[in-house]
Amino acid sequence: MTSDSGRERILDVATRLFAELGYDGTSTRQIADAAGLNIATVAYHTGGKRDLYLAVMERAHRAERAALETALADLTPDAAGILALVDRYVDFCAAHPEIPALWMHRWLSDASDIADLEARYVEPLMEAVVREVGGIVGDDADVEYVTWSVIWCTHGFAQGGVLRGDGRRHRMEDPAALARFRANLHRLVLAGLNLDARAAL
Repeated sequence: MTSDSGRERILDVATRLFAELGYDGTSTRQIADAAGLNIATVAYHTGGKRDLYLAVMERAHRAERAALETALADLTPDAAGILALVDRYVDFCAAHPEIPALWMHRWLSDASDIADLEARYVEPLMEAVVREVGGIVGDDADVEYVTWSVIWCTHGFAQGGVLRGDGRRHRMEDPAALARFRANLHRLVLAGLNLDARAAL
């Protein structure tokens, strides 16, 4: 196992465990055991648990930033363009459900001793979206709160899903549930930004 492959293997395992259990609920031993390594090897490749968490969050942020930058570069200045941007975000979260999970744990005060990640990672991305979308819709809408609403709803749906008569939670892996969620999110965004739904067709 090379140093790079070992580090990536550990990061993959740590990402899954931090997403499932949170930082506070995950031990270095759990990560080592799940990776099939001993604690000393994990420490050699990634440092301590805090270092490993920071590396996981940095990697998650790089993936999210790359996807958002590409989506913003493709943004057209109309309602259809804004809904396409929303769809790209939903698609990203569906493809990487561990990333919403990592942030939701932080919403619940997980890893509260590591306090600067939101300022470092979330705020610049939020500012970019608000700036670009705000330039399209003008001052009549609260773009910041609509953007947060998209995040809250998407993360909540990714983790909690919706309950049906079968007693199961239907989440993003359910195509029918995802289609309904996406349609509802479109309506929320159009209403929140005072956009004409017909203009998005």
